[in-house]
Amino acid sequence: MLDKIDKKILGYLLKEDWPVTTEMVAKELNAAWNTAQVHLYKLLAERLIKGKRVGRQNQWMIIEKAKKTPK
Repeated sequence: MLDKIDKKILGYLLKEDWPVTTEMVAKELNAAWNTAQVHLYKLLAERLIKGKRVGRQNQWMIIEKAKKTPK
């Protein structure tokens, strides 16, 4: 079940053409890095986003399934 923060994250990722970092998501939400990370991993577990580790950063991107999910 998606909450308000999850929906905001999906909306943000939907607007972006490139993968975004956890820090970018936190800044967009005006939230703590840890809060963003927890919600990003939740969305990853729900298979609505994909993530990869690049150096010391996690990068996130929305997947096609999530683009069709009702908000």
